Amino acid sequence: MEALKIFNFILGAVFFICYAYQFFYIPVVFAKKEPVHKKEKRHRFAVLICARNEEKVIAQLIESIHAQSYGREKIRVFVMADNCTDSTARTARNAGARVYTRFDSVHTGKGYALESLLEHIGSDYPKEYFDGYFVFDADNLLDKNYIEEMNRTFCDGYDIITGYRNSKNYGDNWISAGYSLWFLRESRFLNHARFLVGNSCAVSGTGFFFSRRILEKHGGWPFHLLTEDIEFTVKNVLEGEKTGFCKNAVLYDEQPTSFVQSWHQRMRWAKGYLQVFGKYGNKLIKGIFKGDFSCFDMAMAIMPAVAVSVIGAAVNAACAVFAAVAGKSIAAVLFSAAEGLLGMYFTMFFIGAITAASEWKQIRCSALKKIFYCFTFPLFMFTYVPISFAAIFAKAEWKPIKHSVAVGIGDLCKKEGA
Repeated sequence: MEALKIFNFILGAVFFICYAYQFFYIPVVFAKKEPVHKKEKRHRFAVLICARNEEKVIAQLIESIHAQSYGREKIRVFVMADNCTDSTARTARNAGARVYTRFDSVHTGKGYALESLLEHIGSDYPKEYFDGYFVFDADNLLDKNYIEEMNRTFCDGYDIITGYRNSKNYGDNWISAGYSLWFLRESRFLNHARFLVGNSCAVSGTGFFFSRRILEKHGGWPFHLLTEDIEFTVKNVLEGEKTGFCKNAVLYDEQPTSFVQSWHQRMRWAKGYLQVFGKYGNKLIKGIFKGDFSCFDMAMAIMPAVAVSVIGAAVNAACAVFAAVAGKSIAAVLFSAAEGLLGMYFTMFFIGAITAASEWKQIRCSALKKIFYCFTFPLFMFTYVPISFAAIFAKAEWKPIKHSVAVGIGDLCKKEGA
C-alpha cells in the first residue's frame, strides 16, 4: 500500500508538471490585450466541405456561408460528397455549392477526401485563383462575420488560423455538453492564450484556414492519419509555422449525444494521437530540447494525459486484483484510487466551471443546464480513460458521425442564452 501511495503521488506529480502551464494560460486571456489589426485586404477564398451522408444538415451550412458579411463574390463553396449513399450531393448543389463525388472504400477518412477535393480544384481553377482555403464539416454553422474576421487575422500575417468553436446542441445531454465545454475551453483558455503569448495554436478538426502558400508548401494535403487535423498542426509547428487564433470568428458544431457514437469517435481520436506521436514524437522531443515551447505544448496535447491515465488505471486495478487474490482487503487500494479520482474530479470541475462562467453568454441553453453540466463534465472526461486504454490495443478506423440538428444560423441565435 505504501508503494502504491508513492506511485500515485509520483503519477500525480508528473501530471502536474506536464499541465501546470495550462493553468497559467487562464489569467492570460483576461490580462493581456488583443493585438491591433494591420491594414486589411480583400482576398478570394475557397470553402472546403467533405461530407458523407449529410443531406440533413449541409444546406444550412452553405446558407450560412452565402449569408456572410464578407461578400459572396469573393467566396466559392466546394463539397466533396465522399462515399455517399444519400442525396448529399444533390442537396449541396441545390444550395449553391460546386460538388465533386468520390467513391473509395479503401482510402477512407477526411484526410483522403480533402486531398481529392483540392486536386479537383487545382485542375479546374488557376493556381493563384484562391488566396486561401477554409475547412468545415457539413454540420457546422457560421456566424455572419466569420470570414470577415478570419480575413483580418490573415492580413495580420497568419497563414494558418483557427477560430472559436461553439456548439449547436450544448444542452442536449451530458455527452454533448462534455464535448462542448471541452471545445469552448480549448478555444478560450488554450488557443486564445497561446495566441496572446505568441505560441502556436492548434487546429481542432473543423473551422480552420490555411493559405495558398501553405498548400503549395505541402504539395496538397498529405495528412491521412486518423487525426489529420493534429497531424497538420504538428507538422507545421515542426516546420516553424505559427497557427493564429481569431476569437471573433465563431463556428457552431454539432456534438454527439449517443455514448456509443461518442466512444467510436473518441477512440479514433485517441488512436490518432498515438499515430501522430509515433510519427512525429522524436522531432517534437528534439524541438523541446531546442527551446521551442510550441513543440512542448503540442507534445503535451497529444500524449502524456493518455499515458498517465492508462498507466495509473492499470496499476491501481492490478493492485486491487492482487489484493483480492492474496486474500487481503482491497479497501485500502480502492481508497487510494478514490483519493486520486476525487482530486481529478475537482480539477476537471474547476476547468469546466471557469469555462462555463467565462463563456456564459456564448452557451445556448438554460442557466440550470449550464450549472448542472459543470458537475457532469468530469464524468465525461473520466470516460477517456477506458477509451484511451482500448485505443492501445483495438483497431480504430474512421467512421462517419450522424448529424441531425438541422437548424439555421438565425434560429440558433434565438435560443435561450444567445
